[in-house]
Amino acid sequence: MARLLKWLLLLALACCAAAAWWLYQPLELRQSPLELEIEHGTTPRGVAQEVVAAGVRTDARLLYWWFRFSGQDRQIKAGNYELERGLTPYSLLQKLARGEESLQALTLVEGWNWRQVRAALAREQGLRQDSATLGDAALMEQLGRPGVAPEGRFFPDTYTYAKGSSDLALLRRALHAMDRHLEAIWAQRASDTPLQSAEQALTLASIVEKETGRASDRAQIAGVFSNRLRIGMLLQTDPTVIYGLGEKFDGNLRKKDLQTDTPWNTYTRAGLPPTPIAMPGKAALMAAVQPESTKALYFVAKGDGSSHFSASLEEHNRAVNRYQRGR
Repeated sequence: MARLLKWLLLLALACCAAAAWWLYQPLELRQSPLELEIEHGTTPRGVAQEVVAAGVRTDARLLYWWFRFSGQDRQIKAGNYELERGLTPYSLLQKLARGEESLQALTLVEGWNWRQVRAALAREQGLRQDSATLGDAALMEQLGRPGVAPEGRFFPDTYTYAKGSSDLALLRRALHAMDRHLEAIWAQRASDTPLQSAEQALTLASIVEKETGRASDRAQIAGVFSNRLRIGMLLQTDPTVIYGLGEKFDGNLRKKDLQTDTPWNTYTRAGLPPTPIAMPGKAALMAAVQPESTKALYFVAKGDGSSHFSASLEEHNRAVNRYQRGR
């Protein structure tokens, strides 16, 4: 009996040693990296089977019993994972239990309009396209902002996401990010601002974003528009006209376009347009609420990205002749 117990003990030790060796041996993968998707509600046995089906060459039963023996089988999280060479049974379980999903990134660019945002979302193969069949009004209702126009409401930044996550979830993060930035920046507004609300600041910032060719001019451009708003002068800014034309704009802004009335045409309508015309970044938002103190009422592009600023129409006309007409 003693000899039998000794052999059983030796056998148990050998099994433990083999199991420990297996836990830390790299698993063979069909290719690297492998994509593994674990859906919500998948059992630990189902997870082991999904791992093997994805291209990990091992026994699903061994994986399952490892999950059970570890005590972490119920901690495995649903998600999309990327499995690479060097992965061991031990590190696999740690990855799944911690929910270390593979992340992708989408950058929303300062100055993009809403059409460009939707196009960028549609190009992201890793996102679930939950907004694809929704119109703008229905989409904003899904995000908890019924009746709010989507233009300019999303903060331009780089957002990471797990493959298979909803595009609505990403938009919701960008929406809340803009809310936070706008609230913080509106609290820092200059005491003499002509703006009446944070929404007006967002709209002006979107115009400043589109008009700025060189960052150093941004605050002075905001100062020009603030001066015009203060005295009731038309803003007369081309980007608002272009926005109002929408997809009809062919890249060439004509005199008749400036005379064609739309809600966004600041040559035909006084004050700010009814919505932003693009996504402003943090610098444009700050410039809108803290514009540079200037006497300028006009500016014209010099052709090198910078602008020439003028306090009088006569000086502005000379600048236009010089920089735009080559006289």
